[in-house]
Amino acid sequence: MKDSRSLRWWGVITLFVIVAISYVDRINISVLITDRDFLSHIGLTPDDRTRQGLLATAFMVGYGVSSFVLTPFAAALFGVRRSLVAGLVLWGVVTFLSPTMNSYGLLLASRILLGVSEGPLFSLAGSYIKAHFESRENGKPNSLVNMGTGLGLAVGYPFVGYLVAGHDWQTSFHVLGLVNIALGIPLVLAFIRMPKVETGLPAPKSLGDAFGQVGQIVRGAMHTRYLVLVTVLTAAFLSYLWGSSNWLPAYLKESRGFSLREMGWLASLPQYASVAAVFVGGMIIDRIERRQVPLIFVGGSLGVAVAVWMAIHVQDRYAAAYCLIAANFCWGLMSPAIPSTVQHCARPEHVASAYGVVNGAGSLVAGFMPAIMGAVIGWTSRSAGGGFMAGFGMLVGTQAVVMLCGLVLWLRERGASHHDVAPRAA
Repeated sequence: MKDSRSLRWWGVITLFVIVAISYVDRINISVLITDRDFLSHIGLTPDDRTRQGLLATAFMVGYGVSSFVLTPFAAALFGVRRSLVAGLVLWGVVTFLSPTMNSYGLLLASRILLGVSEGPLFSLAGSYIKAHFESRENGKPNSLVNMGTGLGLAVGYPFVGYLVAGHDWQTSFHVLGLVNIALGIPLVLAFIRMPKVETGLPAPKSLGDAFGQVGQIVRGAMHTRYLVLVTVLTAAFLSYLWGSSNWLPAYLKESRGFSLREMGWLASLPQYASVAAVFVGGMIIDRIERRQVPLIFVGGSLGVAVAVWMAIHVQDRYAAAYCLIAANFCWGLMSPAIPSTVQHCARPEHVASAYGVVNGAGSLVAGFMPAIMGAVIGWTSRSAGGGFMAGFGMLVGTQAVVMLCGLVLWLRERGASHHDVAPRAA
């Protein structure tokens, strides 16, 4: 029994590593849009902010659609282990071959395909955690997996910056593609183990049976409590991540005057703050009553909004960087509360699909944030208080939505608890 309980944590660590390397892939473009050779290769100019932002949006569109469409099939047909291996192979190959895309349109298509291949990742991780951990103890495993987000961004900015400055932009794609396959696949094969019945449904004997099971899983997922509310919250939550992470290198370099080398490590500091905060958030979840968890969204979003507002208004560039570190710490506190909430509200066999809906819809909406911010930065660049100040000011608005949703979720959970409707963890 002890061996089994120990091995389940090795699976969580594996998922943490995979999430980390996937996020290095995702933000590779945000560093490369500061490189003139890369922009010239795909036919963009440094001031074409909207189309630069669309490269990140293209990824998120593919990612969001994939979370909807592929996640139920992955859960019913392939299971967590085989789905992760297939995803790692696909996104490793796509990343490695990206430098051969010699036009903006082709690179845009490759970003969509990369998003499609990574779409089911968090849903599969949620399914693994649901299978191995009870609701009263899922805070720490969720926080560890979500720490991969911050670590991937923290390592990714300076690592990609080093590859570009020390070699060339093509090398960054080649190295990241090889890392996905050489590191991710052996870890999955060694440590990801699921119970014999992963979804609560028998293994499909035919394609028709598989489609029937997928339909059953999706219908069950749509009955998850607070599904719409948590999806709206997730969309606003992820809008901050994708807006800030995509434009942070350009903001530090062009608006605050840091060099490329300085930009790399300064952009990584807020992400390390997120890593620490995600761990703290997971510890908090396991130590408070289940119905109090939504208050994490209320407090965290308020902290993010205040810190971002201060970052874009202070004069000192280092003070602005410190404020962004504080903003990411507050954001990280909220991160493990989303999968924890979905796992609490959904049946075990519906967790992957329910999280696919939440993460997919949230990612689709949030995916437009880099392009919208790019357009706002470009349109307002010549006006007082415009440019990056206006673009980053949009992030404050996303946190108002998170705060409102968190407050409503807390009130509903509190009322349900009083009426003995919400199930309590044993």
